[in-house]
Amino acid sequence: MKSITWNGNSLILLDQTKLPNQEEYIDCTDWRQVAEAIKKLRVRGAPAIGVAAGYGLILAAREAIESAPDEVTQRANFLTFANTLKETRPTAINLAWAIDRIVTNIVFPCDTMVAALPLIEAEAKAIDLEDQGLNAAMAKAGATLFEGKKGIRILTHCNAGALATAGLGTALGVVRELHANGQLERVYADETRPLLQGARLTAFELHHDGIPVTLLTDNMAAYAMQQGLIDAVIVGADRITTEGDVANKIGTYGVALAAKAHNIPFYVAAPYSTFDFTLAKGSDIPIEMRSADEVKCFAGIPTAPDGIDVLNPAFDVTPHELVSAIITEEGVLKAPYNKAIADLQKKLVR
Repeated sequence: MKSITWNGNSLILLDQTKLPNQEEYIDCTDWRQVAEAIKKLRVRGAPAIGVAAGYGLILAAREAIESAPDEVTQRANFLTFANTLKETRPTAINLAWAIDRIVTNIVFPCDTMVAALPLIEAEAKAIDLEDQGLNAAMAKAGATLFEGKKGIRILTHCNAGALATAGLGTALGVVRELHANGQLERVYADETRPLLQGARLTAFELHHDGIPVTLLTDNMAAYAMQQGLIDAVIVGADRITTEGDVANKIGTYGVALAAKAHNIPFYVAAPYSTFDFTLAKGSDIPIEMRSADEVKCFAGIPTAPDGIDVLNPAFDVTPHELVSAIITEEGVLKAPYNKAIADLQKKLVR
């Protein structure tokens, strides 16, 4: 199932807020539609919003060129549009990474926005194709953690699959590889409150692909571990620091604590674009706070008293001490993470 498609004129996005009941697509002909789709979680998942933003910049560049006759104003307008896109979701670094990659490497070196336009499109496509390749490489790397094992039962949280990326998925890419190898027995998918990405998206795409999946609410994960139903946890990530602290969908930290208590390995799957080489500690990661209505209502139906206070962080941070390994396209990183991630950065520079 393809969640992001560029047709040369517009960006077609699968509206993930309508899943699993309806399969509807949004035809984005304006970068503001892309920004709204990212903000409202119509497209979501750290790699996917990076890819979507790249294509959104094509639409932004077209409008910037049409907005003014002079180059200075065109460039200023484009940068305003790009920054607005970047601010839609602050925690997932892939969004800023994709935008900065295009602005810094493509737009700034070009003398004119007109000259930059086809190069922006080429780079957006390159980011898309690159993510597909990264997903495939992570799937192979992650499978090495389970060599010689069969009947594997994986717990995952939120959605880190094809709907969250341009390819197979990060965490679910590994799951798909294990399934293809005949090693996977079952996936246990946390419901992932308050927006149920695990129920609406992970369970949906695994069931769609014929991969055995069992849905459970978030507060059942520790029970499943206690009952011996879980062999490993694999999750995705929205940002990883140089010390290996991991920001991911709210509830991930609790899953990691439960896994530690039950001596179950806790793995994180993420491409290089998810690493923030400017931050050391997880406490420095900006955490997006979302609308109270996401907690007080579901599908427009009130589920809590009106007028109450709500705490609704979209993400939490799992300290590196709780992470058994980080699966990347370059292989599996093990502690000490500060050294492993520094070595990863050196490879990227080369």
